[in-house]
Amino acid sequence: MPRAATTSDIFNAVAEPRRRQILSYLAQREQSVGAIAQALRLPQPSVSKHLRVLRDVDLVRTRRAGKTRLYQTNASNIKPLRDWAATFERYWQHQLARIKEVAEASQRQQPPSPPRSS
Repeated sequence: MPRAATTSDIFNAVAEPRRRQILSYLAQREQSVGAIAQALRLPQPSVSKHLRVLRDVDLVRTRRAGKTRLYQTNASNIKPLRDWAATFERYWQHQLARIKEVAEASQRQQPPSPPRSS
């Protein structure tokens, strides 16, 4: 089955690591393309292309401030990603609980360390 275009599906759009990096950066506050490129040390044309994909799937919004276009995360449209990831939260919580149990059992089985002399 062919993969959906990155411009029609938010999951495909965020499959690219640099787009996730841009989204995370924009979660802090709105930024211009130049500020994003500088902060993330990416070429400006590359950032512009990634922002276009994110804008096409409505994960970022833009507003004009004079001649500058500012980008911000569209948090309400990120919710489907969060909801999907939340389906796995039960698994993660179970794994973390299991790791804790193993660590506590290991601690109980180790003999106490001898006191250190000064």
